[in-house]
Amino acid sequence: MQFSKFLILVLCLPVLCFSQYQADEWKERDSWMPLKRLFEVADIKSGIQIADIGCHEGYLTVHLAKRVGQKGQVYAVDVRKDRLEVLKNNLKERNLSNVTVILGDYDDPKLPDGQLDVVIIMDTYHEMTDYKIMLERVYKALKPGGKLIIFEKLKKRVKNGTRDEQTEAHTIASKYVKKELEAANFTITKELYDLGDWTNDPEKPMWLVVGEKAGDTKMKSSKF
Repeated sequence: MQFSKFLILVLCLPVLCFSQYQADEWKERDSWMPLKRLFEVADIKSGIQIADIGCHEGYLTVHLAKRVGQKGQVYAVDVRKDRLEVLKNNLKERNLSNVTVILGDYDDPKLPDGQLDVVIIMDTYHEMTDYKIMLERVYKALKPGGKLIIFEKLKKRVKNGTRDEQTEAHTIASKYVKKELEAANFTITKELYDLGDWTNDPEKPMWLVVGEKAGDTKMKSSKF
């Protein structure tokens, strides 16, 4: 009986230790992830300050750190400490020192106020049950004219589902996100729906929406 329990534990360890975005899979991910278009849309260039919320083990963070250079700064945020420890190792291996790693809360990315040019939330917004508060925090962290990029995949099987039905399936449609951004005082400036498919799966087309913070530093009352 004890041996059976031990055998089950050993067999389960690979699953428990599995990481969704392992570094040895990043090269393959580069083949389908539209990074070039994402960087162009977000105007990501040398010297800017940018946040990657839901950074996991650092796939996007590493690309951003290389893009903004030593004069720029990347804030890598996640709510899981284990992921951030892996991220730190990935940064060290690549000799990248322009990244601030932040253990955030589910309703607070703990970003500095009014300093960021761009915030990217990639394949993570659908997990945010406290999205209203999160959007307010992000708005506060952006400079006037700063951009928030929501990048997601929409699983076709729940394309016409309610917001709850979609988020339970770990996905979300842009129609919900746009309303939520506008309610949080963002202006929708761009939408893209021809970004290819997540992991080259035609049932998971990718999309992004850009919300911009008003040039006026005073935030209007939330519409939520």
